[in-house]
Amino acid sequence: MIQGKNVLLRRLNHDDIPILWEFIYGEKDPEWKKWDAPYFPVGFMTRRDFEKEKKREAKDLYSNKMYIEVNGRLIGMVTYYWEHQPSNWLEVGIVIYEPSDWHRGAGTEALKLWVRHLFEKYKLIRIGLSTWSGNTRMIRVAEKTGMRQEGRIRKCRYYNGVYYDAIKMGMLREEWLSFSLKNV
Repeated sequence: MIQGKNVLLRRLNHDDIPILWEFIYGEKDPEWKKWDAPYFPVGFMTRRDFEKEKKREAKDLYSNKMYIEVNGRLIGMVTYYWEHQPSNWLEVGIVIYEPSDWHRGAGTEALKLWVRHLFEKYKLIRIGLSTWSGNTRMIRVAEKTGMRQEGRIRKCRYYNGVYYDAIKMGMLREEWLSFSLKNV
């Protein structure tokens, strides 16, 4: 577990599974998906299959995910994947599921905790985050975490009849060290 001021990052527990299924599959077009890479479909998983998969994840001590809890409630998730492990480059992601939990600082705090944890756990050279130009809130959260825009791939994300840019955000270890000293 990683405890912040208002946010707890923790592993999945059994009680989270039905809540998580509802967040992801409980409604046809959830609001969170309109911002979290909406150009990629979510697909569907039955409750039973989802529960099997998540029970395996809950037992995995080396999971690449942690769940965001605020005031005893599950509200989202942070994750990472190796973009290129030989060069010590991770990509991170975050989702806060309910719009009522947006604009309260939990996402920023969770991402800061996650980035700090990953830099401390691994000998990373860099951490990146990919988003799209339609998600200005995610870009702002990444900036508040100390990341900066490193790339823009123009008009490559098509959503609701409009082309958007892919945005690459990132932070080098030395930038994180400098940022974390200023923001303690």
